[in-house]
Amino acid sequence: MVSFKKVQKKMNGLWYPHTVTLDRPVTTDEVSKRLAAESTVSPANTFAVLKALGGVLGDYMAQGRTVKLDGLGTFYYTCQASGNGVKTAKEVNASQINGVRVRFLQESRRKSGESTMTRSLISENIFCVEWGGNADDSSPEGGGSAGGGDDDQEENPLG
Repeated sequence: MVSFKKVQKKMNGLWYPHTVTLDRPVTTDEVSKRLAAESTVSPANTFAVLKALGGVLGDYMAQGRTVKLDGLGTFYYTCQASGNGVKTAKEVNASQINGVRVRFLQESRRKSGESTMTRSLISENIFCVEWGGNADDSSPEGGGSAGGGDDDQEENPLG
C-alpha cells in the first residue's frame, strides 16, 4: 500500500499527491529476523551481514565502482558541482565538486516477448490510498514522515 496526501506546490499553486510513510521505519533487527525465517541462516548471522553491508558498499563505491545486488538494485555515486560550469573541458577540475550523493536504481526486469517491465521492489499487488490525516501536516500520526515524490528523480546514468 502506498499512502499519499494532497500537497499544494508553492511555485505553481497546483495540487499533487505526495507519498506519506506510515508508522516507524522497519529496523535491521526486524529485517534480519524475517530473512532468517525465510532462509536457513540464523537471525544473528543475518543481522551481522546487514550491519556490515553499508561499509562494504561504501568501500566498493569509493573505488569508483557501482554495486549491483541481485533482486535489489544498483548503488552508485553522483557528484554535484558548484557554480555555473566553465567554458572549456580543460578548466574542469575536482575543486568544482561540492557534494557527493549515493544514488540507488532499483532492479528491473523485462518479461520476454512482452513490453512489461517489473521493478523488484514494487509489488504487483500494490495499491494507493489517500492518507486520512490533515493535508497541512508534515507527518502522519504514529511517528512516520512525509515521503518524497518523484521531484528529484533523474534518468538512469548507468544506461
